[in-house]
Amino acid sequence: MSASGTITRRAFAGGALALALTGKTFAQGFAGLGEHAEGFAAVTPGKPFIFPVDHGPHPEFRIEWWYVTANLSDAGGAAYGAQWTLFRQAMKPGGPSEGWANQQVWMGHAAVTSATTHRFSETFARGGVGQAGVEAPPFRAWIDAWEMQGLNDFDAQRVAPLELKASAADFSTALRLDADRALVLQGDHGYSRKSDRGQASYYYSQPFYKASGRIVIDDRPVDVTGVAWMDREWSSQPLAADQTGWDWFSLHLPGDEKLMLYRLRQKDGRENLFGNWITPDGRSAEIAASGNSITPTATAEIDGRKLPTSWRVALPARGLAIETTPVNPKAWMGTSFPYWEGPIRFTGSHAGIGYLEMTGY
Repeated sequence: MSASGTITRRAFAGGALALALTGKTFAQGFAGLGEHAEGFAAVTPGKPFIFPVDHGPHPEFRIEWWYVTANLSDAGGAAYGAQWTLFRQAMKPGGPSEGWANQQVWMGHAAVTSATTHRFSETFARGGVGQAGVEAPPFRAWIDAWEMQGLNDFDAQRVAPLELKASAADFSTALRLDADRALVLQGDHGYSRKSDRGQASYYYSQPFYKASGRIVIDDRPVDVTGVAWMDREWSSQPLAADQTGWDWFSLHLPGDEKLMLYRLRQKDGRENLFGNWITPDGRSAEIAASGNSITPTATAEIDGRKLPTSWRVALPARGLAIETTPVNPKAWMGTSFPYWEGPIRFTGSHAGIGYLEMTGY
């Protein structure tokens, strides 16, 4: 089912499958990602990443996603954002079953954002029947008519060039993504720790995309250019049971430096901070958990919830002290698992653009 409210048999079946799949997880939202995951593969340090194979699915793990966010602008300088996400989740461990008995459920989210408008859509599909999936090589990720695929001369180390398409009743996105540098392993060489109790994911990004193409909002086409960021993660238990959600930033800094930073919130009010600083040549260094901070500075009332949409980010050892503001404070994804996701700007010691995602509110 998309945000337009149109219901198809496939969307209904997908929604029912998602309910059956997630159970308590669905009710708890992102906090449910901390449930036990017996029978699924474990994330351990020291994994050798192999491309293009690791661009494809890892069905032995419970949860996985292919996630692109783009900071865009039109010829007049007006800011826009675009999101394209494909999620995979396994209903149970074990080898794949055939056809409709396949235990993999796929969920797609897409959105476009301007200063005054936020449009989003959601769709579900079952694995095993061709409605959704990921292939590599050649690289192709799809759910229904939404598609992200490698173009001619696709380079598995750069995950580029790519063509990205999504459409709904009130918006569409068609972008080309190019990159001249290799992807980046996040965390400790791709092992991204989420807690001190063993929760972790495998995580890599392509933060160096240049984007060009067209978005359409309410039948109004806009030609856009900008930068984009892909995140790839897979895990079987990415949160601990007492972690309620996260606040995640991807920031494009001056001089083509990049920063990925997030805090994981706990039920007792404590938080864990993780991130990586990425140099223009693609070297990635973990951010120390101590001495750095992400602090809310302003909130907005959205869908009956109070969310911190403006932030202060401080990394003293890197000389970074910035204030972030959203392009559109109302960038709420009212999907089955609701969350906030939208483009941001920042000023201070560094000025630039990026994306913010907040879950579990």
